[in-house]
Amino acid sequence: MADDDRGPVSARSLRYLQENIRRSGPAASASYTLIGAIILLGGLGYAIDWWRGAASHWFALGGLLVGLFVGFYELAKTVWRR
Repeated sequence: MADDDRGPVSARSLRYLQENIRRSGPAASASYTLIGAIILLGGLGYAIDWWRGAASHWFALGGLLVGLFVGFYELAKTVWRR
């Protein structure tokens, strides 16, 4: 392991890794929100269709669309945060 004027290479590597993980946190959170909103609201719409015994799945489609809207809204807030 080589040392230079800024310390051991492994210590610098760990600092860079920690910084990258810290900076990627909001993006990971936004992606989980997107996936979660689609699954949760789409599943809720599907459950309503199943409960009503509906032959068409309009609530499931509506739930998916609302989930997409909510998820992309949260993603946009994260991306364009100042």
